[in-house]
Amino acid sequence: MEATPATVQPEIKELYKPSRLASIDALRGFDMLMISGGGAFIFLLGGKTGISFIDAVSAQFEHPEWNGFTFFDFIFPLFLFLAGTSLTFSISGGLAKGMPPGEIRSKIFKRMLILIALGILDKNAPMDIFDPAHIRYGSVLGRIGLATFIAALLYMKFNWTQRLYIGIGILVLYYLALILIPVPGFGSGDLSFEGNLVGWIDRNFMPGKLKQGTYDELALITQFPALCLTIFGTLAGDILMRTISSGDKLKRLLALGLTGIIAGLFWNALIPINKHLWSSSFIMLTSGMAFTILSIFYWIIDVKGFNKWAFFFRVIGMNSLVIYLAVRFVDFNASSKLLFEGIYKHSPDKWHEVFNALGGFVLVWLFLYFLYRHKIFVKV
Repeated sequence: MEATPATVQPEIKELYKPSRLASIDALRGFDMLMISGGGAFIFLLGGKTGISFIDAVSAQFEHPEWNGFTFFDFIFPLFLFLAGTSLTFSISGGLAKGMPPGEIRSKIFKRMLILIALGILDKNAPMDIFDPAHIRYGSVLGRIGLATFIAALLYMKFNWTQRLYIGIGILVLYYLALILIPVPGFGSGDLSFEGNLVGWIDRNFMPGKLKQGTYDELALITQFPALCLTIFGTLAGDILMRTISSGDKLKRLLALGLTGIIAGLFWNALIPINKHLWSSSFIMLTSGMAFTILSIFYWIIDVKGFNKWAFFFRVIGMNSLVIYLAVRFVDFNASSKLLFEGIYKHSPDKWHEVFNALGGFVLVWLFLYFLYRHKIFVKV
């Protein structure tokens, strides 16, 4: 028997009529800014200015080789979290309009398949379809699609508290699996590059090519902890839609943020914060950071109404899929060189790559602004 909107999500009556929040688009735009050229520009500033603060910030835009954490590690987890936050608005909006739950599930399932296909193309272009053994099947877009689909099923079935317990339960089970299940030739609890459980499962069960050779951080078992980020994102979305004061929303988001950060740092004593393994401590830390930064953007933009500064980011956030694929298939840096080298070639040589990267990003933003002005928003 098909569920009705009222039985899919018992909390739906406690929510506002879904409406798009400018803060979510702005924060997504900030995130995509780092992916589409902003992060590379900041990294290239390292060692150029002689200012220690800038060098320290620049160092935050390079991933650690194994254990450890930099701000750049936060970028993809933040996007997964925001995917869950946006999901609550889209599903609740569909239910409020009378859309059958089955139709919503079908739509999100098709979206998952499209994102998986686009992700495979993104990671393998030019792709030799006649050599499947050398195709990398794990991808950023595929992970987003899969996490969003499963999180949607959970959102339509379980309430806020149940989803919180599911997310925490997955992280605890994942932690126990990594430290208790013995890996042939290495034993249990080996979290090294060569001996971890993630790599053994990838090498034995993941078809195609593994990015790191001995494992792939976007392959099989790491899907489970990554999913938790999207589940936690749905918790934030529900809070933002509740019929409570903005002050109470902020308190709840900040409380969850602080709890996640503290839990992640304490859990680090048992299992290192490690983006490659998507360790449970890494997920808790980045979830806490995501709750926190979302609350800041929400307070500044939607509560206080200071939103003009966020327009720059919203232009990017409104077409996140377009820009993710565009920077992969369009060489904006080559165009920057053609257009701007005549100007920046007169600067010291060490600054050429910096100015070229800046020019490339300017072209990216202008391209997105053109789409924005013409109301062209590509959604899957």
